[in-house]
Amino acid sequence: MQVWDEKQWLQNLQMRKTTFMELCKLLSAALKCINTKMRPALTVEKQVAIALWKLATPDCYRSVRNQFGAGKSAIGAAAIQVAKAINSLLLTRAVILGNVQDIVDGFAAMGFPNCGGVIDGTHIPTLAPDHLAKEHINHKGYLSMLLQAPVDHKGRFTDINMGWSGKVHDVHIFRNSGLFRNMQEETFFPVWKIIISDVEMPIVILGDPAYPLLLWLMKPYTGSLDSSKEQFNHRLNKCRMVVECAFGHLKGHWSSLLTRLDLHESNISIVVAACCVLHNICESKGEAFLAGWRVEADFLAAHIEQPDTRAIRRAH
Repeated sequence: MQVWDEKQWLQNLQMRKTTFMELCKLLSAALKCINTKMRPALTVEKQVAIALWKLATPDCYRSVRNQFGAGKSAIGAAAIQVAKAINSLLLTRAVILGNVQDIVDGFAAMGFPNCGGVIDGTHIPTLAPDHLAKEHINHKGYLSMLLQAPVDHKGRFTDINMGWSGKVHDVHIFRNSGLFRNMQEETFFPVWKIIISDVEMPIVILGDPAYPLLLWLMKPYTGSLDSSKEQFNHRLNKCRMVVECAFGHLKGHWSSLLTRLDLHESNISIVVAACCVLHNICESKGEAFLAGWRVEADFLAAHIEQPDTRAIRRAH
């Protein structure tokens, strides 16, 4: 770490050295350890580096251990400890609704007026005990947990909803989320309405056809479309590309989310939330997204190990 250039920092830890050191400073209060007679404590910098390396690669614990010269238990403990510190200290500072005027102007520039965000969900492959396999298999045929989140015009998460099994439908998760309640109560966005063709329009979020059509949630038209409906869909789908790119960057940066997370179920949400925070930090700092990361992410996604059907049958 003393001799890496900026390119090596980006390739190995997904961020430049200045961003890494700033992150360590923010987390130092929760990660400082005291030396013992048995062994010296890991420095804050080494703990954060271990966590970022583990999150950014599909490497096994043995590979990470060889890279950092730490025991397997220390690697696992550091990764979870850093994830917990990120959630406790940075989650409410990083995953927030930013300047609403900037967000609305950003989506307006893409063609959709008075839009405050775009929402979608993505599956995070996981492991699950045999007796819970049936509840976690999604429609694609593998075990997963679902992350649902809206993003702003720059692809930064403004809210996250995590912890539901992959079998649960997006709409059910959405209707039971804090975002849904806040939007219904008009407390997520300021009360900011415009008039379009004599219709009063509040700030809306955009979703795909799976989401319900609401006063504050727009979705594409389906079926036979005239030119005006096709134009509406074109503008909406252009904005929806932002959330798809955001999930692509999330998993491209932190590609451990593309493999079956070898974590206890209670820790999966902690790690995924930490990755969302790191995603927002990287996006806000203007960290580069290398083309090779998308290629690697697509490869990993195409080769996700399918569940053991024999174990599932036994569970049934």
